Amino acid sequence: MTERLEAAPAGAARVHEGGCACGRLRFRSLAAPLDTGYCHCRLCQRTTGAPLLAYVSFPVGAFAYTAGTPAEYASSAIGRREFCGHCGTQIAFRRNSGAVTVDVNSGAMDEPDRYPPARHIWCTSRIAWVELGDALPRYPEGAEAGPSG
Repeated sequence: MTERLEAAPAGAARVHEGGCACGRLRFRSLAAPLDTGYCHCRLCQRTTGAPLLAYVSFPVGAFAYTAGTPAEYASSAIGRREFCGHCGTQIAFRRNSGAVTVDVNSGAMDEPDRYPPARHIWCTSRIAWVELGDALPRYPEGAEAGPSG
């Protein structure tokens, strides 16, 4: 059975690790994820070249790069993408100011099965031919706006 997001036993730290395709960039979070989901926004579509992005959000203070230094791309006025400057793997999105989380691309995690999406966000930008057959809540914008339908 695949391990999921359950809390670690008292006194035991859960480590959440991942990295890029070439291995030059590695990261770790010592805190449990705060959120998981699918993002359908146009920026995620364009920066990944995919119709949607699965993500896992970690507290910014618990997230660190353990090997390499990410390159950065200012993808919008509010945030930036962090990626491997050698192989191009996009690792994360981080707000420019007031960041509470680092939103990591689930595919960059060493064990992505541990982080099943819990919601769909930015569904107003969903590509029409993308229809996942799950029963997860769907939000027209970010999750803070509330579910649609």
